[in-house]
Amino acid sequence: MLFLVTAWLGWGGQPAAFAGLTDDRYDGNIFALYAGNGSLVPPRTTLEQSLKQGRPALLVIYVDDSSECKQYASVISQLQGPYSWATSIIPIMADSISVKDRYEPTEPGYYFDNAVPKTVIFDAEGKVVLNEAGVLSYERLDDALREVFDLLPRTESEELRRRSFNEVNTELVPD
Repeated sequence: MLFLVTAWLGWGGQPAAFAGLTDDRYDGNIFALYAGNGSLVPPRTTLEQSLKQGRPALLVIYVDDSSECKQYASVISQLQGPYSWATSIIPIMADSISVKDRYEPTEPGYYFDNAVPKTVIFDAEGKVVLNEAGVLSYERLDDALREVFDLLPRTESEELRRRSFNEVNTELVPD
């Protein structure tokens, strides 16, 4: 009986199977769990295919057991609405990048520097417009994508406001 209680509580005195948004424990696919959007994974296209097609791409390298990546998943999911019609959104698990001595610029490993989340935005010609590690705001990503599509800056276009969708995910809707 003591063994079962110890196994249930884990060695740290907390239930071993619990994970959440603010911890670094694995609890499943972060896009389905924390962004309410399992449609992003697996990605519909590869970076190489997107660049060959002359389609802008948003590459996100992540891991499922990072609190920063868990929180960032909803930001990436929010971009799907206004940009997926013309942008390949390519979330890639860092663990799925094969280890090689050298990568081509069409491979996610070329941009991965052991920091997650890692975000790289490419324009239609394959030029890197944004290449940053860490949790970026929706606005930062939106600014980069507006540059890619030659859209008006947010200050000159209709302002969007966030409406709560659930505890983690939010939607952007016009006022």
